[in-house]
Amino acid sequence: MPRPGPTLRLARFVTELTAPAVLVSALTLAVGWHSTRGTHGLAWGLLATLFVSGIPFAYILGGVRRGRLTDHHVGIREQRRVPLLFGLCSVAAGLALLAVLGAPRPVLALAAAGLVGLVVAVTVSHWWKMSIHSAVAAGTVVVLVLTFGAGLLATAPLLALVGWSRVRLRDHTVPQVVAGLALGALVAALVFAPLR
Repeated sequence: MPRPGPTLRLARFVTELTAPAVLVSALTLAVGWHSTRGTHGLAWGLLATLFVSGIPFAYILGGVRRGRLTDHHVGIREQRRVPLLFGLCSVAAGLALLAVLGAPRPVLALAAAGLVGLVVAVTVSHWWKMSIHSAVAAGTVVVLVLTFGAGLLATAPLLALVGWSRVRLRDHTVPQVVAGLALGALVAALVFAPLR
């Protein structure tokens, strides 16, 4: 079997680096830290990260180990429903706990946006394999800009790189990537922005 060429290796690297669990974890920690400008906010970010990406990703890895899921990206559309529903329950539980404990508004807003995004992803994935990588990447860019300022618009070109990697790996079509980008940006703008 021939070795993959440099573009395929780059596409795999980009896909791993921008996986939803990676982006959501980094974003949640950044928003948590920024919400109180220090370690107290970082603690909120860590607690939120546990529920919005840690527990759901652990569930997916367990599914891969048991042979119920083919890979940690859940590349087969028919396998997505249960992990997405599990993630939805985890995010909802985390959001409730964060609200009861008095987490900062930006952390709550981010968890709420994640919850709405998962509801849409569960619904769409029943019929079509929209790119969740692209959705999370677009939502991340919008949240970064809203949280840290317009200078973070410099991260927007990375969305094209994420989309390219998903298409290059033949995990998604261009319309699936574009739909993911639109969904992620809309959820961030319509849910995170007013709640923060």
